[in-house]
Amino acid sequence: MRRYLIPVAIVALTINVNTVKAQGLRDWFKKTTSAVSGTTKPGSGTTGSLTSGEITAGLKEALNVGTKNATSRLSSVNGFFGNQLIKIAMPPEAKKIETTLRSIGMGAQVDKAILSMNRAAEDAAGKAVPIFTNAITGITIQDGLSILKGSNDAATQYLKGKTTAQLTTAFKPVIQSSLNKVQATKYWTELVTVYNKLPTTRQKLNPDLTAYVTERALSGIFVNIAEEEAKIRTNPTARVSDILKKVFG
Repeated sequence: MRRYLIPVAIVALTINVNTVKAQGLRDWFKKTTSAVSGTTKPGSGTTGSLTSGEITAGLKEALNVGTKNATSRLSSVNGFFGNQLIKIAMPPEAKKIETTLRSIGMGAQVDKAILSMNRAAEDAAGKAVPIFTNAITGITIQDGLSILKGSNDAATQYLKGKTTAQLTTAFKPVIQSSLNKVQATKYWTELVTVYNKLPTTRQKLNPDLTAYVTERALSGIFVNIAEEEAKIRTNPTARVSDILKKVFG
C-alpha cells in the first residue's frame, strides 16, 4: 500500500505547481466576491471579510497609484522616446515624407522631428493627473464590482472610457504648446515644406501634428497605467498601502 503513496504525492505536487499562478487571481476573485455577498465558505480559513466599500476603496487606490506612477514615469526625460512600446513615430500618412527625406540625406532633420514629438508628449503627460483623480473619485460601488469581475486591465479600461474625451480636449492645447516649446512645429513645417517642393511630390501632405501626438500620448499613458494595474493585482510588492494589501492580498 505504501508504494502507491509516492506517485500520488508527485502527481498532486505537479498539479499544484502548474496551477498556482492561475489559482492566485481566481482565489482573490472568489475571496472578494464572497465578501461582497457577505458569505464565506465554511472551513475556508478566511478571517474577516471585505466590504464592498473596501473593495471600491482598494480599486480607487490602485488606480491612483497606477496613474501617478505612469504619468510620473512618462513625464520624465525619455519617458516616451526611450520606451519602444509607446515611442511616437512619424504619422502613418507621413511615412512617405520620412522615407523620401531620408533618401536625400535629411535623416538628421527627421530624427529631430521624431524626438521633439516625444518630448512634447513627455512635457504634457503630467497634466493628466487631475483629470484622472476626478474620474477615480467618481467610481461607485457598482462600478467597483464590475471592474472586479473584469480582466487584469479592467480598471484601466474603465478609466479610459471615462476620461479619453476630456483628456483629449485638455491635452490638445498642452500638446500644441509643448510642440512649440520643443520646436517640433518648426521641424515639422520644415520637413513638410521641403517634401512638398520636391518635383516628385504629386500630393501635398500636412497631417494634423497636434491631433496625432495627442492621440499617441494618451495611448501611451493608458498602456502604462494598464501595466501598473497588472502589477498591483499580481505582485505583492506593488501593493504599497494597507488597503491595497487587504483587497489584493
